[in-house]
Amino acid sequence: MRTDVVRLGRLAGERSGDMMQFLSSMEADRQIADADILVDIAHVLMLDKQKINDRRVTRQILSALLVLYESGIPDEAFDTRFEDVHAGIESLLIESAGPDIGGRMHMGRSRNDEVATCIRIKLREELLKQMAALVTVRQVLLAIAAKHTTSVMPGFTHLQHAQPTTLAHHLLAYEQAFSRDFDRLKDAYCRVNLSPLGAAAFASTGYPISREYTASLLGFDGLVENTMDAVATRDFALETLADLTIMMANTSRLCEELIIWSTSFVKFVTLDDAFCSTSSIMPQKKNPDTAEIMRAKSASVFGAFAGALMTVKGLPMSYNRDLQELTPNIWRGIHDAKVSLRLLADMLASAEFDTGRMKEEAGKGFSTATELADTLVRSYGLPFRTAHNIVGRAVMKGSLSLTTLEAAALEVGPKISLKKKGLTQKKIDEVLDVGYSLGLRKAPGGPAPSATKRAITGRTKQLETDSDLTDKRLAQIAKSREKLITNARRMVA
Repeated sequence: MRTDVVRLGRLAGERSGDMMQFLSSMEADRQIADADILVDIAHVLMLDKQKINDRRVTRQILSALLVLYESGIPDEAFDTRFEDVHAGIESLLIESAGPDIGGRMHMGRSRNDEVATCIRIKLREELLKQMAALVTVRQVLLAIAAKHTTSVMPGFTHLQHAQPTTLAHHLLAYEQAFSRDFDRLKDAYCRVNLSPLGAAAFASTGYPISREYTASLLGFDGLVENTMDAVATRDFALETLADLTIMMANTSRLCEELIIWSTSFVKFVTLDDAFCSTSSIMPQKKNPDTAEIMRAKSASVFGAFAGALMTVKGLPMSYNRDLQELTPNIWRGIHDAKVSLRLLADMLASAEFDTGRMKEEAGKGFSTATELADTLVRSYGLPFRTAHNIVGRAVMKGSLSLTTLEAAALEVGPKISLKKKGLTQKKIDEVLDVGYSLGLRKAPGGPAPSATKRAITGRTKQLETDSDLTDKRLAQIAKSREKLITNARRMVA
């Protein structure tokens, strides 16, 4: 039976199965096992460069690590008799290469800085995948918006008809929100992609290591300089989970609207059957289950953030084993957010919007009344609050005709006569037209077709910039990994 090499010196006695299971982090460690091999290779190359290990030792250790890299980590390394995969890999290495060789791999480092480095390597890759997923969702939103710059629909406040808008304007609001989500993750990446390796347990090491060299080999942009902070902090993970929580809140809002819009009494959208289910008893049902589960996943991501935050809130410096319980929250939050975004893009791309039904509702609920009040101000010289009161009273009477407006004007102020000021029913009808109201709202970010077309052009340019940045960072990581493995293979050869 393989033994956990970490326990051989200081500790004695056998642990029960429950104890080993309780202390084990193996389930979460599967997420960072591949990163651990990269960290091991970089550390061994550094030990050779700094002449801490001689070339013979370096070659034998690297040969064993390259086998694990190319063939995969065997299941034995994940056995719960080991506290974590790092101890499992080291134990396998010592068994295969012998203690005199394998026992030299861990010089000048601790599991504390090793684990922190592995988490950052895995997390930066997941961040970039999430950013790429956001790019895809935004592309879909912009593509749909470009087709619907003149598709009128009701806009809502308090879920009540408020003012007419366009489908393009509505979807551009979500694209802009998701753009901010991208920016938050982009900023978080800068703090994630820093190397803690070389911090050791927390006080660095007396060996003449080169932290800068391992950081370069692993594709990091710099160091987490203070060694105590390097092993103790997980704020980079908290920041990522907080950003994902906000992103999922935006996702949940969009899903909520798709759910409402797909109901038989709204009928603004038909979701593809692939994203829906039916009832086990009611054969007529078509339920938007994917959007509903996605809406619920926002709670799961928020829970992951809350759990992670509560784990660290009372920890003294520096490393504490509590941090092991934080890590599963990282991967759970990342996974639920990533899957949700991918499905959201597909669900939106396959949705069919009923623009006729939207147009039918666009002018209901006196939704163009604001424009009528503005017209009374612009064309007939009334103070806005007076115009607001006149139109409001007319709405209360149930009509926006010349008769009701004139009566309302006399109630507000006996000396006001809209007829004498030149207001006609023809003018009222013109102003209350949905298209007329929308056409005036062409300020930047407004719903007028001209404004949404300009917005789509600008947002598309920004999206291209964001997409290029994501691709560039992914390429940089891939290049650093390729260079690391090439250096190791050359050393072995």
